[in-house]
Amino acid sequence: MDAASVLPALAAVPPGVLTGTAAATVVELADPLDPQTVLTRLRAAAASPGPLVVCLAGQLHLDRRQQLPHLALARTTPATLRYTALPWHWLAGELGMRRPGTTTVVADLAADPEVWQRLAAVPGLLHLGPGTPLHARVVPAPRRGEPTTPEYLRARAELWRSGARLSPAAAHAEAAARAVTVAPRPEPVFLTPTPAPAPATTDPAPPVPPTRTAAPPAPPIRTASVAVPVSVPRPPRASVTGSAPAVGVPRRPAPVPAIPPAYAPAPPPAPAPAGAPPVDPHPAILAAARAGRHGEAAAVAAAWEHDALRRHGPRSAEAVHWTEVRADLARLAGEPARSCELWLAAAEARLGMLQRADDPDVEGAVDRAHHQWEHIEDPVRARALGPTLVDLRRRVPGRRPGALAALTRRMG
Repeated sequence: MDAASVLPALAAVPPGVLTGTAAATVVELADPLDPQTVLTRLRAAAASPGPLVVCLAGQLHLDRRQQLPHLALARTTPATLRYTALPWHWLAGELGMRRPGTTTVVADLAADPEVWQRLAAVPGLLHLGPGTPLHARVVPAPRRGEPTTPEYLRARAELWRSGARLSPAAAHAEAAARAVTVAPRPEPVFLTPTPAPAPATTDPAPPVPPTRTAAPPAPPIRTASVAVPVSVPRPPRASVTGSAPAVGVPRRPAPVPAIPPAYAPAPPPAPAPAGAPPVDPHPAILAAARAGRHGEAAAVAAAWEHDALRRHGPRSAEAVHWTEVRADLARLAGEPARSCELWLAAAEARLGMLQRADDPDVEGAVDRAHHQWEHIEDPVRARALGPTLVDLRRRVPGRRPGALAALTRRMG
């Protein structure tokens, strides 16, 4: 995917046209190298309460271990995918926290053969949450040396520049028609959101799969870079597994006994329709995670976290609960760095709520962050999270001696 080729067309669109406001800020990431950098910029943009438009151009690859799509960055290779590409469910997690109706994602993507096959089997693979519509063209990635161009995104830019006031559905249809005319091969799949179903009475509403056309077979592929033109503070536990496994503080260089799990009651679920019993989303989220649908589980949990933030505020037990659910989901997905980051956020949030440093919930969050940090294989990510963890360990030493000393020795 020649992602950078669409940047001039997007740059010519007045930012206010993208958001429908008098003024707007544009953040452009051309050929970004580090997924954490992309995540940081995305999180900063998502923190704004106003309208947000995210335009993506690049190539999708499948993490074979987790069966999750990742957006390739400038240095992504098949061997380094898990460490150099942006997990698609990170997008869902960050954007799912925003108020419904304020976010639009427009994407032009090339999918490697494995992602292409997964799209045919799992229509909701690229779902970003019930409040985040995705309008996208997905094509099978071309043969090496035959890059495809983001014609759909280019057509959207032309429509924005023309001043045409089209509904999102009409703009998607018009851009899709132009893209097919300009680049009829390979056959694309166009994704567009469908209306959300009525609220369930016993289980939370599942993610809504986008509508799509038939998927042709995919040719062999290459790895591509990605451009992310245009477009929280993580607000402030509970394990979605019901009984969290015992987690240990570092056992290097000195062995430290395992820390028993801490427990917290689940917060009250969002109100159900009149006359219906309350909805408990935890069983469905856990079932999705155990079935390997980690992106789906993360997106649903992020949506519930957003609802808790809206109803109760960032300094609330309900919001902290869902941050910790997301942290445990990241653990189940085999993402220790992401899990560590979320547990750190939960611990900071609890301290911000004036909970004591020796409170079992605070100690449990820091212990779990420490445990996940020990499992981070990428030394760059471990070093990036280390100072925050050290600072928390000094404030929350925990009940097992040697945790801070072991951490500082390893950091040293």
